[in-house]
Order: sequence, then structure tokens, then C-alpha cells
Amino acid sequence: MKSYFAGKDTCGACPIKKACTDAQFRTVTRHMDEEARQAVRDLRDTAAYDESRRRRKKVEMLFAHLKRHLGFKRLRLRGLKGAKEEFLLAATAQNLKRLAKMVPC
Repeated sequence: MKSYFAGKDTCGACPIKKACTDAQFRTVTRHMDEEARQAVRDLRDTAAYDESRRRRKKVEMLFAHLKRHLGFKRLRLRGLKGAKEEFLLAATAQNLKRLAKMVPC
């Protein structure tokens, strides 16, 4: 955060001081990455963001199902390769479970 201060002399002589502040002088606080934050706020109202949000929710629901119903609370294999293999097996189990529900008895 970066703060900008206007002194009493500057604010006291300003013709629009009443509309700006009731204090003796004005302080403006601005985040260092405000340009990036504003760019993200602008993207928030696009159709691509809505689609991305729907996809993220779908993925998060699948991970929640893995944790709650399949006991996937902690990885047992080490390293990226082990994690990749474990997730592949878990996703396969999830897909087989969903496939079994689709097949009529």
C-alpha cells in the first residue's frame, strides 16, 4: 500500500474541499498493484470469466467428492509423478462410478 497525503495548506485552499473530505487534509491510499487489480475487475464482467467460473466450480466439486467419499485426503505416493498417477487412478475410479450409474440394471 502507498499513501498520499495532502497537507493543510493544499487542502485548505482547495475550492472543492467540502465535497472531498470533512477532515483538515485528505489521505489517499493506493495499492501498489492497483493497475493489475483494475484489469481483473474489468475482466470480471465478461462471458469468458463466467465460463471459467462454471468450469472451476465443476472441478472443485469433483475434488470435494474425492476427499469426502473416496477417502482421498492425503497423497500416498511421493513426487509429481506419484501425485499424477494417484490422481489418474482416483479420476478413473470416479468415472467408473459415474458410468455404473448410467448403465441400466
